[in-house]
Amino acid sequence: MSSLIIKFDSFQLSNEQFYQLCQDNRDLRFERSCQGDLVIMSPTGGETSNRNIEIAYQLQAWSRQNKLGIAFDSSGGFKLPNDADRSPDAAWLPLKKWNKLTPEERQGFIPLCPDFVIELRSKSDRLKSLQNKMQEYLENGTQLGWLINRHDRQVEIYRQGQAVEILENPSQLSGENVLQGFILDLTPVW
Repeated sequence: MSSLIIKFDSFQLSNEQFYQLCQDNRDLRFERSCQGDLVIMSPTGGETSNRNIEIAYQLQAWSRQNKLGIAFDSSGGFKLPNDADRSPDAAWLPLKKWNKLTPEERQGFIPLCPDFVIELRSKSDRLKSLQNKMQEYLENGTQLGWLINRHDRQVEIYRQGQAVEILENPSQLSGENVLQGFILDLTPVW
């Protein structure tokens, strides 16, 4: 999925205006950097879309079974503490954080950073951009993140206070202490 960045140096969209822009253009995926620049991402291709739903399905199944939190797919937006608006390919929040949100906060972009995120690299994604995004998630409170690089059959694991770990062609990933008991089967993702 290629992206286009539009600079917003002379004015900024308010949170409400950005949200409405996204609602008015549902065929496009938007994100917004912490500087206020608009990131327009094209829809994914068939393979990436299929792999995204596989990942979201596995996360949702685990989340539904243990009832410890709420899972989100790639269409969910998060307003990070640094003011960026991001939409990871899959994300998860503990139930205690979800329950603290007002009904209005639940309807719009969720005003906090997920504890867990997954980004799935498609052929047209620049690896460095995704790595920067993963670092941004960590800086804003994510506890565990996986950058799944199908092209190179690698997974980069991002953890708070630790160096990035790179796994070569793993068959599964553990949710560790953040998503206790969650195992992502990578067989259908590769």
